[in-house]
Formats: sequence, structure tokens, C-alpha cells
Amino acid sequence: MDQTSLAYLAVAAIVLAMAGIIVQTVVLVAIYRLSRRLKEQVSAFIGRAEPAVEAAEKLLEDLRRSVSDLSAKTSRVLELSQQQLVRVDEILSEATARSRVQMERIELVLDDLVSRIQQTTALIENSLIRPIRHINGLAAGIRAAIAALAGTRTTVAEATHDEEMFI
Repeated sequence: MDQTSLAYLAVAAIVLAMAGIIVQTVVLVAIYRLSRRLKEQVSAFIGRAEPAVEAAEKLLEDLRRSVSDLSAKTSRVLELSQQQLVRVDEILSEATARSRVQMERIELVLDDLVSRIQQTTALIENSLIRPIRHINGLAAGIRAAIAALAGTRTTVAEATHDEEMFI
């Protein structure tokens, strides 16, 4: 190759390199402009977002305090509830024991009462009703003897009535 073609080739390479540098410069300038616009937009957004972030942080801190207070109060309520349940359990256990004792006493009193009623019934039977039956039987015998001596006969209805008294 001769020198002129080599010079043309070097010039062409230099022109191509310059074209590449120009394109890079244009791209870099465009990137710079875009980054400035983006910086302005982000700055505007940050300016508006800072109060919201501060408010959110304050709200979060208030929520932490509230949750902490609520947790402490809930723990206290649970402790008091547990203590009350223990007391109620003790009272119910004591009431159950007392009820059992009272039921046993009532059962003994009722057994004694039934036994006394049975004794009283037997005493009345032996003391009053049996002698009355004997007297009634004796009276019926005297009536029958008088009727037999008098010669009158009793009717079937009277005889049935007399027998029913002894049944």
C-alpha cells in the first residue's frame, strides 16, 4: 500500500474515532441533562416526602408506645384474671365440700325422720288401731250373739259389711 492510501486510512480512522467521541459526548450530555432532571424531580419528591416520613416515624413511635402500654395492661389483666380464677376455684371447692357435708347431714336427718315415722306408725298401729279392731270384733260378736239369741238373722249385705271391717 502506498502512503496516500495509508494516509487516507489513518484520516478515516481518525474521523471515525472523532465521530465516536462526538457521539459519546452527545450521549454523555444527554445523560447529564436527564440526571439533572431526575435530580430535580427526586429533590421535589424528597421535599414533599420528608414531612410524610417524619409523620410516619412519629406515628410509628406513638404506636410503639401504645402497643407497649397495651401489652403491659393486658399482662396485668391476665394476671388479675388468673388470681380471680384461683380464688373462684377455691371458693367452689370449699362450697362443694360444704355441700357434701350438708347433704350427708340431710340424709342422716331424713333417715332418722323416716325411722321415727315408721316407729310412730307401728306404735299407733299397736296402741290404737289394733285395740279398736279387737273392740270392733268383740262388738260384732256381741251383736251376732244378741241377734242369734233374739232369733233374727242378718242379711247378706250386713254380713258383707261386717266382714269388710276386718279386712
